[in-house]
Amino acid sequence: MNPDLQLLQSYPFEKLALLKKNCVPIEKSAINLSIGEPQHAAPDLILKAMTNSLDYGLGKYPSTRGSDALRKSITHWLTQRFKLPVESLSNQQILPVNGTREALFAFTQCVINRQVSKPLVLMPNPFYQIYEGAALLAGATPYYLNCLENTNFQPDFASVPEAVWARCQLLIICSPNNPSGTVLNLPTLQNLINYADKYDFIIAADECYSEIYADEEHPPVGLLQACAALGRLDYQRCIVFHSLSKRSNVPGLRSGFVAGDADIIRQFLLYRTYHGCAMSLAVQSASIAAWDDEEHVKANRQLYREKYDAVMEILAPQVSRPPAGFYLWAKTPIADDEFAQELFLQQNVTVLPGSFLSRTVNGINPGKNRIRIALVAPLDECVEAAQRIRSLINDLID
Repeated sequence: MNPDLQLLQSYPFEKLALLKKNCVPIEKSAINLSIGEPQHAAPDLILKAMTNSLDYGLGKYPSTRGSDALRKSITHWLTQRFKLPVESLSNQQILPVNGTREALFAFTQCVINRQVSKPLVLMPNPFYQIYEGAALLAGATPYYLNCLENTNFQPDFASVPEAVWARCQLLIICSPNNPSGTVLNLPTLQNLINYADKYDFIIAADECYSEIYADEEHPPVGLLQACAALGRLDYQRCIVFHSLSKRSNVPGLRSGFVAGDADIIRQFLLYRTYHGCAMSLAVQSASIAAWDDEEHVKANRQLYREKYDAVMEILAPQVSRPPAGFYLWAKTPIADDEFAQELFLQQNVTVLPGSFLSRTVNGINPGKNRIRIALVAPLDECVEAAQRIRSLINDLID
């Protein structure tokens, strides 16, 4: 067996299941806000496109590269959404993937050079645990960048030692961030690109929450957008990851893409031809319908805004409204795991302890005394859950 498997920690939801084991909650309706799984209805146009393609879509092997039609659709969406020069991005710089979870993992295996001594993968802390597992199984060491309240829950990139940047082979960023919802601004992204040039590493930008944001007039900026603003139309060293799961409420479709530096994409394609992970033609058809339509995405954003409007007053001051995403990164009056357990026992509401999403670095665990609340349930359930959370907080404070 691969000895690096022993380095993997339990997934956050395994820890959550253990925390709830043998707990018998109060007899109230169960509300689960622990998982970032969209529960809004999947758009009809996606369902129809998939259904209409089943007759021919299941009878052929799909190519790893994906159809020309899908890559053209993604290229058009990407250039329009992030204001990229049309001529700067060809569909040869696009690879469809079966959800960004598998893509983030596979990409790390592809780009880490094991022959270089002590490679590092830098990542935010808290983080999506795939980042850590991918780094460990690629033979690299994760280097955690604490995201604290005093830095707006973003990494303090300026404090990273030069020796760390020198060993960095891959920097993973998540903007909008999971769990805080904060967004890296254009100057920060451009500064990271300069770091990548100076120290010769790749930036992988997880932008899966980019289409859920508060201000319709100011969508989050993206890594390729920062490249274009610098005049770097080859997108060198930069790769972005996007998904339909959150944008279009189809987490079960397992559809997304990676895009950016043509040389990196070409080598990642070679890796994936051996990986055996081509997207089915039926899913490709559904994906084209999704990327080609923005109306359902606007409607989706509005549903999340309504939830935030409804719960913020109930939960303040334990929470602040994030600019993007669908999470609340809430403070707890007691240890986060104890709070989550008591919330389940006394109110039958499930949330994720913040410490389950992070690691202790320099004596600090950035998830300590915080919980992640995913506003994915229907509006009335989110309001009910917020009221129950407030009730427990009040009981603990009194």
